[in-house]
Amino acid sequence: MAAKPSAGPPAELPGGVKDPFLIALGERTRALRARRGLTRKGLARAADVSERHLANVEMGVGNASIQFLRQVALALNCTLAELVGDETASSPEWLMIREILRGRTKPELAQARGALSRMFGTPASQAARRQRVALVGLRGAGKSTLGRGLADQWGVPFVELNRQIESGAGCSLAEIHSLYGPQAYRRYEKRALEEAIHGFPRAVIATPGGIVSEPATFGLLLAHCYTVWLRATPEEHMGRVLAQGDTRPMNGNAEAMADLRRILDSRAAFYAKADMVFDTSDKSSDEALAALAERLRGTVALAA
Repeated sequence: MAAKPSAGPPAELPGGVKDPFLIALGERTRALRARRGLTRKGLARAADVSERHLANVEMGVGNASIQFLRQVALALNCTLAELVGDETASSPEWLMIREILRGRTKPELAQARGALSRMFGTPASQAARRQRVALVGLRGAGKSTLGRGLADQWGVPFVELNRQIESGAGCSLAEIHSLYGPQAYRRYEKRALEEAIHGFPRAVIATPGGIVSEPATFGLLLAHCYTVWLRATPEEHMGRVLAQGDTRPMNGNAEAMADLRRILDSRAAFYAKADMVFDTSDKSSDEALAALAERLRGTVALAA
């Protein structure tokens, strides 16, 4: 007979203080159990877990495993996200909205997002959006080179968001990550974008490759800028980074190309939300600049 999933040893912070996350997890577990009309014994039996471990979790001292939480979630007929406290499970309205959207097609979800943005967001007008061009894509796509070239042609400011982030933080990108962590970097990134939008009504903006990783920041970009995904093959991305003298992608990482492919695959669906997709593969910088400028002519106000 298989052993029942363990919640692990009791978890406390130094000094005997209970972990706030585990306390909240316990409260949500009790609330969901009560909502389903289950006793602790009944839930333990339905989930096939130890009642003692379940009691520890509900008291905020049980360091539960993923398998334990998954079985409890199944028994409670809720999602794992609802159990661990995802925001979209924090109220009846959130849950009902999520159920309306569950199983919808991608076009239907895009239509729903647009309706919500119009209802609650503050998107710029189409005329204003088309006076601010933002380039998105992985490192090595040509955002800086093509962005600077377009800005020079059109006589508008060129904004490299990475430099704005460093200016706002007072240190390099690497130092932001090492000293303050990725969450702080994302805050600086969003703040830099907000400042660029407010400070440059007409501009070309080169964005960091990972800007699509933070939905709120990417949504802000889509709402206020005409966006162009500079797409290239993984080989082109890697080759251009190496040609710039940056060998870090290859240092100590024999699977660098596989990693790059995974990153590109994971972000492609977000990059594809851009207004335009422009492939820079097999093009020199001059060829890509001329072709992109031609594609944008008559589409954005800057290139009219």
